[in-house]
Formats: sequence, C-alpha cells, structure tokens
Amino acid sequence: MQHERVVVTGYGAITPLGTGVPEFWQGVQEGRSGIDVLTIIDPTRHSTRFGGEVKNFDPETYIDRKEARRMDRVAQLAIVASDEALASSGLKIDHSNHDDVGVVIGCGIGGLATWEREHAKLLDKGPDRVSPFLIPMMIPNMASGHVSIRTGARGPNTATVSACTSSAHALGLAYDLIRRGDAQVMLTGGTEAPICDSAMAGFGNMRALSRHNEDPARASRPFDKTRDGFVIGEGAGTLVLESLTHAQKRGAHIYAEMLAYGMSSDAYHITDMPEDGRGLGTAMTQALLRAGLTPEDVQYINAHGTSTPTNDRTETAAIKAVFGEHAYKLAVSSTKSQIGHLLGAGSAVEFIATVLGLQNQLMPPTINYRYPDPDCDLDYVPNEARRAEMDIALCNSSGFGGHNVSIAVRRWSE
Repeated sequence: MQHERVVVTGYGAITPLGTGVPEFWQGVQEGRSGIDVLTIIDPTRHSTRFGGEVKNFDPETYIDRKEARRMDRVAQLAIVASDEALASSGLKIDHSNHDDVGVVIGCGIGGLATWEREHAKLLDKGPDRVSPFLIPMMIPNMASGHVSIRTGARGPNTATVSACTSSAHALGLAYDLIRRGDAQVMLTGGTEAPICDSAMAGFGNMRALSRHNEDPARASRPFDKTRDGFVIGEGAGTLVLESLTHAQKRGAHIYAEMLAYGMSSDAYHITDMPEDGRGLGTAMTQALLRAGLTPEDVQYINAHGTSTPTNDRTETAAIKAVFGEHAYKLAVSSTKSQIGHLLGAGSAVEFIATVLGLQNQLMPPTINYRYPDPDCDLDYVPNEARRAEMDIALCNSSGFGGHNVSIAVRRWSE
C-alpha cells in the first residue's frame, strides 16, 4: 500500500507573545519573553506569582457573545488558533469536501477554571446553582468539538489527552489518519488554559514551578545551571496537515513536510524521567528510522526543555545517546524560555516555531541562558535567534505519566 506524504499547509497560534502567528514569530525572532506577573487570578496567594498569559484576550472579538459564554477559555483559544490556521491554508470547507476534513485537538487538563468556579458554587450555594454547561465546558475534548462545529469539518473528530504531549500525540494521530486515507486534511494541534488557583496550587506544592518572582521574564531558563522549575502558560496552536496529493491538486502553499513521528513510554514514574532519558531517546530513534533519516541528517532540535532541573539534564542525555558525536554539531533550543510551558498546547506551538524556523532558516533561541551547566553541554542557541542552513528538524515532547513523542519535519522544497 502506497502511503500519502503529509505536508503542512496552514498554521495559527495564540500565545503569551501575542495573538496570531506573525506576533508569535516576531517575538521569537526578537528573543522576547511573554512571561509576567499574573492578572487572570490574584497571584499574591501563591508561591509563584507569574506565568505566560495571553494578554488582552477578549473572546467576543472572535466568537458570538452567547456562544463564547458557553465555552471555557480553553475552547475559545482553540477556535482563534484554528480560524487563523484555516485562513492561512486557503482551504474552504463546504459540502463538496467536508467529509474529507477532520479535527483532532489535544488538551491536557481541559476546563479546569470552569470546574473550579462551578465547584465553588456547589459548595457555597448548592447543586441548583451549578451551570448546566459545566460538563461541556469542562471536558478536554470539547475544544476539538467546537472547532469541528465552527468549521463544518465532518471527518474524523477526536481529542488526545496525555498531559504535556497531548498536542504532539494529536499531530501524530492526524498524520496517521491522512497517511492511511481516512482524511485528506486535518485541523490539528492543542490548547490549554490552566492558569487558575487550583493549578497554581497543585503545581506549586509539588515544587514543579519556578519561584523566580523577582524577575518573571527571566524565570524560564532551560538548560541554565540556575533553572528552578517550569513557568506555566496558556495558549493554542493549530496546524493544517494535508496529503501532498490533495495540497498540490488545489494549489496550496506548502510550508513543510511532516516526515514521521515516534512515541514511547518511560514506564518509570508518574512525573519524573529516568536519568538516561531512554524513553525520549526511543521516540527520537523511532522518528528517525520511520523518516528514513540518519542522525547526521538533523540540524536542529526544538527541545521539550521545560527549565526543570531533571528534565533538561535527562533530555540532554537522551540527545547525546541517540546522536553520539553529532549531538555537538546540531543546535538545540527551547521555545518555552519565551512563552513558558503551555502544557497540552506546548508541542503544537513549538512545532509551529520549528516549521517557521525551517522556512526562514532561523533557529529560535533559548533566552535567559547565562550559566552553563556541566550536565547540559550542547549548543542551546543561547539568547539570540541564529541564521543557519537547515533542512531537517526534530520537535520533542514529554509528559507526566512517562509519555514521549518526537516529530521529524523537513523544510519544503519543490
């Protein structure tokens, strides 16, 4: 059976660097931080008082007021990113093709803020005061459902829920659906809106969050010796993946080719990674093998790079185990240094940054890198974006529960 090649023909993003891919990419090029003191909640109650917010976001600018009020922020963000992705692809969904277009949007937590608010009503005022929209606003698959309803896409529609690898798994599933002919086009990516009291308390009490309150913009510092935890963020990223045949037939502009992906499990611990990074190493090895690549073919890796002491060390170990001496010749950087950790949305936004990097021959930087760590001794593109020739990149993702995904992508050339 001849499998279809899968290409990227559209993308959309809403992040702490701004609304829309142009604002996001401008911020990446400038090495700007989107991290600041929180305004969505009262941060003074928490040990960590900052994060990556989508600033000045008014959902009613994009969504009918009545509909917006029946959605959690997590779905609102997904709609904004998906609208942009579809517009950038030039694809029109109508009765002639709606069965061939599917949606899979990953989400790690879902409508946690809605649950928090409605649970407080339950305790304070009784069950009769709980919103009838609680369940459809809360469940993690509803972002994918709303995007399908809004666009009219009637093909495969589902959601992936695997913590911080949710949108990487979504991209992988969308790729498989196209490859085997179940869809011609997939709107895919991830969304997350986790900034609420319960998330800040939960992550904070497990000592996962940075407490660099004196300088929030420098709090996310992946691979730096002084890193002290991740920075929570919100946002969404959506891509239009399409079979090459379909894209060429309609004359679509192609941004990149998704070559393959690998996924694995650490089978080790609910939150920690093994010191040797063997699970992530397996995912990278699978991605290379399935794409028909050698380690030497890769010029750049967009790392998971959370800025936690353990993650960055183990990811570095995994890269060195897979790439050997070539690990010191390729570049590695973390977009999380600029936008924080968008949890279930992170992989999709970082994949968009990787595609943009390939298009523009520009390696995104790891900002806030000051103090080298002997355990993290690779080229992390410190502090400034770098012009460089590159054709092949990997995008890595890991998540609580031991999930690992690595995606191989190639710069498009006719």
